[in-house]
Amino acid sequence: MEISIIQAVLCGIVYWLAVGNLPFVGLWSLQRPLVCGLVTGLILGHPVQGAVIGATINLVYLGFMSAGGSMPADMALAGILGTAYAIAGGLDTDTALALAVPIGILGTIVWAGRMTFDSFFVHIADNYIEKEEYHKIWRANVLFPQIMCFCMTAIPCAFAAYFGANYIQGIINMLSGKVLTVFQIIGGLMPALGIAITLQYIFKGESRIFLFAGFLLAVYSGLPLLTLGIIALIVAIVYVQMTSVNEAAAATAAYDDEDDEEDD
Repeated sequence: MEISIIQAVLCGIVYWLAVGNLPFVGLWSLQRPLVCGLVTGLILGHPVQGAVIGATINLVYLGFMSAGGSMPADMALAGILGTAYAIAGGLDTDTALALAVPIGILGTIVWAGRMTFDSFFVHIADNYIEKEEYHKIWRANVLFPQIMCFCMTAIPCAFAAYFGANYIQGIINMLSGKVLTVFQIIGGLMPALGIAITLQYIFKGESRIFLFAGFLLAVYSGLPLLTLGIIALIVAIVYVQMTSVNEAAAATAAYDDEDDEEDD
């Protein structure tokens, strides 16, 4: 299928909303490939396919972490363009995933550019403060950065979605055969990498027993995911409550011991 100009522009706007640090959208919602894949699929008229492709791409980024201002990959761009190219080119999920990962790495250029140019707006805000024009500070904090963010995200993403989708089928035909098979194999391995990174964070300390217990319960109980999720939530709440009580008791005991030592 071909992506129209309007659909490409909407994809660009979704990317801007996903990375623009606007309230209630961004890192913990729209930026996730599962969510932006669904929205992209909805724009292209294939919401279910978009959700499936987005969920597959999301597996790679389960252990995603941005620390110290660094961005290892742009998962929003990977989710949007990966989903758009997959739907436009009729690709399977593994091939779409193999294409989405390098797109996400390429998106780090946008992040680095934004962080670099955003520093100029700090000096603009300082200038407003020196002139005691406090009512204009919001321009440097919100207006100017968002205008720049829109230009650096929405416009390039819209062009990439519109022109890239028109050529993706020809590229796939050119790569058909062994090269495409390699892409499919790589794409099939990517989710395992994302899950493995997540397990590295989970498999620590007291949480290990919960990992094994959850695995056994999920495999042998035959319960649906919703029920398993509710059970996991209840267990987590009970565990936190018991841990808090034990910590409070330990702190009280330590305080009493200190008092006894002072009395002696």
